[in-house]
Amino acid sequence: MPLRLDSAAADFERQFSLLLDGKREASKDVGDIVATIIEDVRTRGDAALVELTNKFDKAGISASTLAFTEQDIAAAARQVPDRVRAALQTAHDRIKAHHQKQKPEDQLYTDALGVTLGTRWTAVDAVGIYVPGGLASYPSSVLMNAVPARVAGVERIAMVVPTPNGEIAPAILAAAEIAGVTEIYRIGGAQAVAALAYGTASIARVDKVVGPGNAYVASAKRQVFGQVGIDMIAGPSEILVIADGTANPAWIAADLIAQAEHGAGAQSILVTVDAGLADAVEAEMDRQLALLPKQDIARQGWEEFGAVITVGSLDEAAMLANRIASEHVELALDDPQVLLPSIRHAGAIFLGHHTPEAIGDYVGGSNHVLPTARSARFASGLGVLDFMKRTSLLGCTPAALAALAEPAVTIAEVEGLDGHGRSISIRLNA
Repeated sequence: MPLRLDSAAADFERQFSLLLDGKREASKDVGDIVATIIEDVRTRGDAALVELTNKFDKAGISASTLAFTEQDIAAAARQVPDRVRAALQTAHDRIKAHHQKQKPEDQLYTDALGVTLGTRWTAVDAVGIYVPGGLASYPSSVLMNAVPARVAGVERIAMVVPTPNGEIAPAILAAAEIAGVTEIYRIGGAQAVAALAYGTASIARVDKVVGPGNAYVASAKRQVFGQVGIDMIAGPSEILVIADGTANPAWIAADLIAQAEHGAGAQSILVTVDAGLADAVEAEMDRQLALLPKQDIARQGWEEFGAVITVGSLDEAAMLANRIASEHVELALDDPQVLLPSIRHAGAIFLGHHTPEAIGDYVGGSNHVLPTARSARFASGLGVLDFMKRTSLLGCTPAALAALAEPAVTIAEVEGLDGHGRSISIRLNA
């Protein structure tokens, strides 16, 4: 059964701490295996890539068929029903429109001393996108990773997607076509991350790797960080719903189930000021889970990792939400704007009764690649800035340098770096 907590209970803090510290991922010691795979790809390149892909995915590929051709992509896209393609296009257009508003502007100004200061933004040259593959179809993952990169101005986007038994959902390639991604490879796992990070004869290396994957992919991203940039290490998905008596228990239950059906440690939590709503939501969970075609996964997630917490006030709910720092936070309130300023740690916040988290997964326009496992305390969701670099600009006139020289030389002396000070003072004698 899901955990039921009351903030007024004497042992609440202990129980809540156990909830925060609970491990939701299966413990897999994959680091050594992944390190071996990465080194193999670094050393043998395409040969290792083909061998490992055929071993793990039974994909039947060769070095000459690592990449999807433009004809392959177009043929797959034609298999997608018009209704699906229209939905993907709608998602693409909304994601693009929202992310265009994130693009920063360069800045250049001269201060009172005559010093020129500024910031210049430039895009990463090449990005690798990892997309889960096979018959599991996550075209939204393609769009959420590729569109912000395109908006940022990334010139080259290389997509990798595993094709177990040579199979791939056509919607994946249709989404890539819509997003303008034409460099796509039939590889997955740690070997795909290694190929993107170090390059092979067939795959040029990239500067940053983004996208979700299993434990092997996550470990590979950790190990290649520094050689390339990465977005984040994604953990199990999670949702926190804050609700009062104005919420519809059936809607809340549906949102909690939508998250639980991800499986693999996904967590759904309800925090409410209304004990009656808590009871009604739990009853709705039982009723709706029984109707779900794949109820076993969602039911297991709800019973193992779910929680219902009653609190004395919405302020207390916000305080707990900040401690949980959930990937998704829904404010199921008549006036969510009242509580919004109090929610400081969340990957994404969904406002009001008519904003289910799932709308953000697909067509809302915001990004669904978000920090998990309490990392929303210090991390942000994927966006345009993840594909750009900020360069500082500085320029001094002779008069400005003279005005700043004395304190700069003093600090250099304090730090024992005489050469630093001399590189400043030598210019004052010209």
